[in-house]
Amino acid sequence: MYALSLTPEEWTAIGLSLRVATVATLASLPLGILAALLLARGRFPGKSLVDALVHLPLVLPPVVTGYVLLVLFGRRGPIGAWLESTFGIVLAFRWTGAALACAVMGFPLMVRAVRLSIEAIDTRLGEAAGTLGASPAWVFLTVTLPLALPGIIAGAVLCFAKALGEFGATITFVSNIPGETQTLPSAIYNATQVPGGDAIAFRLSIVAVIIALAALVASEWLARRSGNRHGAPA
Repeated sequence: MYALSLTPEEWTAIGLSLRVATVATLASLPLGILAALLLARGRFPGKSLVDALVHLPLVLPPVVTGYVLLVLFGRRGPIGAWLESTFGIVLAFRWTGAALACAVMGFPLMVRAVRLSIEAIDTRLGEAAGTLGASPAWVFLTVTLPLALPGIIAGAVLCFAKALGEFGATITFVSNIPGETQTLPSAIYNATQVPGGDAIAFRLSIVAVIIALAALVASEWLARRSGNRHGAPA
C-alpha cells in the first residue's frame, strides 16, 4: 500500500501545473473568443483553412507541435530571438514556455466550445439591437458575450483541463526541469522511469484524476446550463 502524503517536490509539480494551466487558459481566452466569433459569424474567403489551422493541434502528434514551438520560439528561432532581443523574454525551457505549449494544445477545445455557444444565439437579437443604433462592438459586448458566457466558461474549463494534462508538446519544447518546467504529467512520467517511483506516480495520478474529473464535471454542468438557457433539451 502506497503512502498518500505528498512530498514537497510533488506539491511543487502540482503547483506549477496549476499555475501553467491557469496562465495558459487566461492568456488564450481573449484570442479564443475572437477566433470563435470569427468562425461562428464570419463570412470570408479561406474560412475553412482558418478553421483547420485552429483545430490542427488536436490531430497533430503533440511532439510535432512542441517541435514547431521550439523552432519558432526557441532562442535561435525567428520569434524567440526577436522576443529576447526586444523584450528580454525567453520561453524555451521556462515555465512560461510550458504555458505557451499548453495554451496551443488547449486552444482548439476552447474555440470549439465558445463557437457552439455563439452559434446557438439567435442572430435576430443582435439585428434588433442594431436597428436601435447599437454598433457591432456594443452588440457583441451587451448581447453576444453575456449569452455566450456559459459556453465561454465551459471552453475555459476544457482548455484548463487539457493544459493540466498536456505532456508531449510541453516536454519537447521546455523539457522536464524540476521546479521550473516539471508539470504533473512530466513528474508522473519521470517517476515511472526510476526504481521505486511507483508510489510517486500513484499519488500524482490520483491528484491528476481528481482535478481532471472536477474540471469535466464543471464543464458538463456549464454546457447543460448553456443549453437550457437557449431552449435546448436538457
